[in-house]
Amino acid sequence: MTSVEAQCQRCHSRLEAEDLRCPVCALPTPRVARTVDRERARLIRCSHCGAAMAYSVEAQAPKCAYCASEMRLETQEDPIDQADRFVPFEVGPDQAHEALAAFLGTGGFFRPKDLASRSALDSMRPLWWPGWNLNATVQATWTADTNVGAHRSNWAPHSGETQLVLDSILVSASRGLTLKETEKLSSHYELSKAKPEPDGPPKAQVELFDVTRSGARRQILAAVENMAREHIAKADLPGSRHRNLRVAVVLSGLDTSHYALPAYVLAYRFKKKLYRVVVHGQDARCVLGEKPLSWAKVAVTVLLVLAVLVLVALVLRNS
Repeated sequence: MTSVEAQCQRCHSRLEAEDLRCPVCALPTPRVARTVDRERARLIRCSHCGAAMAYSVEAQAPKCAYCASEMRLETQEDPIDQADRFVPFEVGPDQAHEALAAFLGTGGFFRPKDLASRSALDSMRPLWWPGWNLNATVQATWTADTNVGAHRSNWAPHSGETQLVLDSILVSASRGLTLKETEKLSSHYELSKAKPEPDGPPKAQVELFDVTRSGARRQILAAVENMAREHIAKADLPGSRHRNLRVAVVLSGLDTSHYALPAYVLAYRFKKKLYRVVVHGQDARCVLGEKPLSWAKVAVTVLLVLAVLVLVALVLRNS
């Protein structure tokens, strides 16, 4: 569902169709009358991780693109939020496969030396994961200890207040990707290239905004607070050192856009076990995933360390 041009009756902030309260001043929004014959959203939901994908007759995805679990068809009574801006794929399937091979070819001493040669690609699924892009105006107050004015002590208390305009805060709405994965992927997207329609490989799936903006307000406010904290730590605190920084933010403006962000989810098999890797849909150098450990190398290293410790203890005892 795309944004509608509605305003809060109290603070005149822009409202979205799914808002039950104004995101700025929390005033309840007017209840919109619904017709009896409203459109119901059809989606497929993973029975394991809970990710909801847009239902497509062409794709008919029986397996979850994230964890390969069984998916079930579901009819949603309530409106489902949808992306209105699709960041296009710039990495093709062959490039994603090459990125996986390069990822498996590196990893350090404790990885199996035959990891790249003995691994086999099990599946590759292109998809768009959902995210909110936020522009926020906030009034931030802060307290912290710094080394300015400390005199004989190490620290002195300080406080302040500032108004910030924070642009392009990307907040994940995905249930299939972890927060750590989406944070690393987010910094590599070029949102300026977004289009109103999907542009990617055939049968690429679209994950839906399964949580409305109202339900995710705590997550959005946490992202705004973290960005305000980073700005204050860099620009507003006096001195060269600080500790105990505490920040409180009050929204005075919030504008939200709904984006679909491209990625490949690949599964490879090594010695009968599956591992998951995520390749960025615009930058093949950004690869996140799992690699097995060589427990033989780990055991040998532990034994060598123990032997060295025993040798040192014997030398110290004799001396």
